[in-house]
Amino acid sequence: MKKLILPALMVLLTAFSTHAQKYAIIDTKYILSKIPEYTQADKKLQDLSAQWQKEIDDKQALLNQMYKDYDAEQFMLSDELKKKREDELFNKEKELRDLQKRRFGYEGDLFKERQNLVKPLQDKVYNAVQKIAVAHAYDFVLDISEGITVIFADPKLNKSDEVLRELGVKI
Repeated sequence: MKKLILPALMVLLTAFSTHAQKYAIIDTKYILSKIPEYTQADKKLQDLSAQWQKEIDDKQALLNQMYKDYDAEQFMLSDELKKKREDELFNKEKELRDLQKRRFGYEGDLFKERQNLVKPLQDKVYNAVQKIAVAHAYDFVLDISEGITVIFADPKLNKSDEVLRELGVKI
């Protein structure tokens, strides 16, 4: 009897272990930091960002000076000249906001440069992770660089349609 229990237990454990999900953990920040093209792209982005920020800071300093000059002179200006200077200040301030938005806003110059320089490298990393995940039969690959993010999940594990069916939603 004891001789039958041990082999049966081994078969059971083997069966459970083959159905266990396999996970892998990566750190994309570490991976990217080791890719020379990424460090070059990151340096270029930092340089562009600093250059554009200096441009904005210079324009802001000029605008601040214009406001100081206006405050000092407004008592001596006619209503017509006051209105003209206020319009000029308003336009300069709008130009500054537009420049900030164009450089650093959503889909601005910095965003576009990042897309051109960094996204292809991120895609290469993603493709490598996907290749490794498939080769080693990982069900999930988690990224620990900025919180936990699922980088790859085996599509057969997606139970979204099953949940929809349970909810009575037609798919």
